[in-house]
Amino acid sequence: MQLTAAFASGIIFGLGLSISEMINPARVIGFLDITGWWDPTLMFVMAGALAVTIPAFTLIMRRSQPLLDGQFVLPIKRVVDRPLILGAAIFGIGWGLGGFCPGPALAALASGSPAVILFVLAMIVGQRLAGRFAG
Repeated sequence: MQLTAAFASGIIFGLGLSISEMINPARVIGFLDITGWWDPTLMFVMAGALAVTIPAFTLIMRRSQPLLDGQFVLPIKRVVDRPLILGAAIFGIGWGLGGFCPGPALAALASGSPAVILFVLAMIVGQRLAGRFAG
């Protein structure tokens, strides 16, 4: 059941990214271009996601446990340290240069675009390297 729920969630997420055109790097880069032809689409997508997530998260956290697991697994790290700052900077630079973050990049693989495939391969290599440095 967990695998089915994860698969369905991934399909819904991918469809949402496609419908909102967040798999189009020009949308993301247009949002980041505040001095040129600024595109607010990403802001509206984020606002819509937060409008659903915040109330839903509040309701879900009132439960004693999730529907498909024995316990909630939430982040426990509360410190902002050097690895977090460096990782966020690398993520932001990659996002700004490529116009993708991981979810939309994976959803955009369906396009078969060589640029998307190269981006995802570079992302995977970066994740592997980060894993080795994190020890």
